[in-house]
Amino acid sequence: MSLDQPAHRRPRVAAAVLAGGVGSRMGSAHPKQLLRLAGQTILERSVAALCAAPEVDEVVVVMNAAHLAEAEKILAEGRYDKVSRIVPGGASRSESSLAALQAVDDYDDNDLLLLHDAARPLVSGRTITACVTELTEVGAVGVAVPSSDTVVQVTLDASGREVIAAVPDRAALRRMQTPQGFRLGVIRRAYARAFADPGFTATDDCGVVLRYLPEEPVRIVTGEESNIKVTHPSDLAVAEALLRTGVAQ
Repeated sequence: MSLDQPAHRRPRVAAAVLAGGVGSRMGSAHPKQLLRLAGQTILERSVAALCAAPEVDEVVVVMNAAHLAEAEKILAEGRYDKVSRIVPGGASRSESSLAALQAVDDYDDNDLLLLHDAARPLVSGRTITACVTELTEVGAVGVAVPSSDTVVQVTLDASGREVIAAVPDRAALRRMQTPQGFRLGVIRRAYARAFADPGFTATDDCGVVLRYLPEEPVRIVTGEESNIKVTHPSDLAVAEALLRTGVAQ
C-alpha cells in the first residue's frame, strides 16, 4: 500500500505526547512526567525528542488535567516551537488517545499521527524516523524489541495461587515501546469501532487496531533498549545513567 497523497504535498505528521497518567507506582505526590531527569522534566525530554525530529510538523501534549497549568508553564518557558496545544487527558489511556485524535481533527485521513508515552523520555530520532518511513507503506506501526526473558502465561490453581499454564516461544515475542504510528484514517476507524463496543478496554493503541481492524497489518519497527519507560523510582537512575554514558542519543 502507498499513501494516496496529492503530488504537491507530503503527509503532515503530528505527534502526541500522552502524559495523562498519575504515575502512582513512582510513589511521588507529583505525576512522574513532571519529575526531573538530569535537569529537565521527563515531559520536556519527551517533547524535545519529538520536536527535534525533522519529520514531525506539530506536537500535541495530552496532560493530566489536574496539572495542565503546570505543564503549560514548563513548556512555555522551554520554548518548544512545535507544541501547538496542550489538552487535558482522560481517565484511561484510550481516552487520552482519543483526546489526541480530537486535537488533530483538521488533519486528513492520509496524514500521520505518532502516539508517544511521556514516560519514555529517551526515544531516539532514529526510532521516530523509522516509524514515519514505515507509514509510507502501511497504516499502523508499533515499536518493539525482542524479549530477552522467558515469558510465561499463568493461571490459578485450586488454592488461588498462580501456576504456569504455558511457555510461549520467546523467538516470537516482543516488548512493545512507543511511539506507535498510524495513518489517521486507520486509527480513527479503529477507535470509532472501539468506543461503540460496550466491552472495550485497552492500554495499547496498536492493540485497538489489531482488535477492531483485523484486516489492517500492524508492522513492527525495531526499537532500542535505551527507550525505557520510567515507571518505578529505580528507572530514573537507569535513565540518568544512560544519558550520562551517552547510550541514549
